Parts: sequence; C-alpha cells; structure tokens
Amino acid sequence: MTAVQIGESFIGDGPNAAHVNTVLGHRDGPAGTAWATALATPSAGHVPFVTVLRPSLPVKPLTLFVTKAAPVNERHGNLIWGAAQAGIAAGVADALADGTVTAEQADSHVVIAAVWVNPGADDEDAVYRNNRESARTALENGAQQLPSTAAVIEARNVPSNPFFTPRG
Repeated sequence: MTAVQIGESFIGDGPNAAHVNTVLGHRDGPAGTAWATALATPSAGHVPFVTVLRPSLPVKPLTLFVTKAAPVNERHGNLIWGAAQAGIAAGVADALADGTVTAEQADSHVVIAAVWVNPGADDEDAVYRNNRESARTALENGAQQLPSTAAVIEARNVPSNPFFTPRG
C-alpha cells in the first residue's frame, strides 16, 4: 500500500481562482476511511458528493468533492455543483491520463478534493478551467511531495496569500 499523498494548488486570480487541496490514498487505508466518513456525515452547507464526469460516470479514482464554502445563493451553488465539479472531475482524469495517478490506483485509491469556490465568482468557464488545472496540479504536487522543505524554509519570512501580505 502506498503512502497517502497530500497536495495543494492555487490557480487563477480574483473571484474565479481555484484553491484545491487533495488527499490521495488507498481505499483500505486512512484516506478510504476519511472518504467514507465524510460522505456519510454531511453538515449544514457542506454536503460532500462523488465527483462525476457526467451523470452515472464518476471519475476514477473515485473522488469526493468537499466544498470549503457553503453555497450562499443559487448562482454560487450552481458554480460549485456545475463548473467547479466538472473542473475537478476533468483535472483528476487529466492526472490519470498523464500518469500522475496510475491505472492501478484508479481502482484501489480514492481522492478527497477540498475545493474553494468564491461566493463572488462570476465566470463559470474560468471557474471550470481553474479548478481543472488546480486539481491536476494538486495531485501532481502530492505525488512529488511538494513543496520541498527548502522552499518552505526560504519563504518563511515572506508569507503571502490573496487575502493578506505583511507590510514589513
């Protein structure tokens, strides 16, 4: 059994950016337990669901979509369940197609994708593209155990994110 792979990726900018965290692990291990537990224990505004390429065609490895932001209105919900879900499904399939996720892992592993869709998002095509690339990149980063420890140490005095950058 391979180790659990944890990945992170932030793609795009503004309200249509995608921030995806992934956990890839064997169905018989802690990732599988977490996957099943999350699916069976939804909470208000956060209802994990199996990500599909189209109805009745789930992506492989089976991927659980967990939203980081509860839908604030119908438009936001449609972006989560529509464009973002399609992007996550396509990104996982891209990782499978390019070998980041192996064909063997497609049937033995699961993915948990924690996905941020900004309530202010306004471009479903950008939400789709950014989530597709962010899912693929997060899985690739997990497979490569990125970031490196050296990169973390180097960046420790200059943290920055889209919501805050220290001034000094």
